[in-house]
Amino acid sequence: MVASIHNITVDTTGDPYELAQFWSSVVGRPLHVEDQPGDPEASLMAEGQPTMLFIRVPDGKAVKNRLHLDLQPQDRTRDEEVDRLIGIGATLFEDHRRPDGTGWVTLTDPEGNEFCVERSLAERTAT
Repeated sequence: MVASIHNITVDTTGDPYELAQFWSSVVGRPLHVEDQPGDPEASLMAEGQPTMLFIRVPDGKAVKNRLHLDLQPQDRTRDEEVDRLIGIGATLFEDHRRPDGTGWVTLTDPEGNEFCVERSLAERTAT
């Protein structure tokens, strides 16, 4: 027997609803209909996929994430997606793009959680 992933949980010292709104814009998943600003948790739903759960915790982030998400754009290039994400509140953390077009970009969400943006499948196929 094996286990399945039910939630991907993200800790926040701020308002879980606000952080969930940011991630809703990133991944295109809706917030749960019962979630409200100020709630101790908020979640993003997607049929047949793990829930993204945002919960308030008392302690701040002190070191690099031990687990992070790698995002692959579906309808734009990596660089266009990086620009879009910075425009909605992400911050550039580390740029690992190479002159030949390969590589990735590490961003942080409004709480400082790192995540990476890889090249799209179309970009990978073209090289």
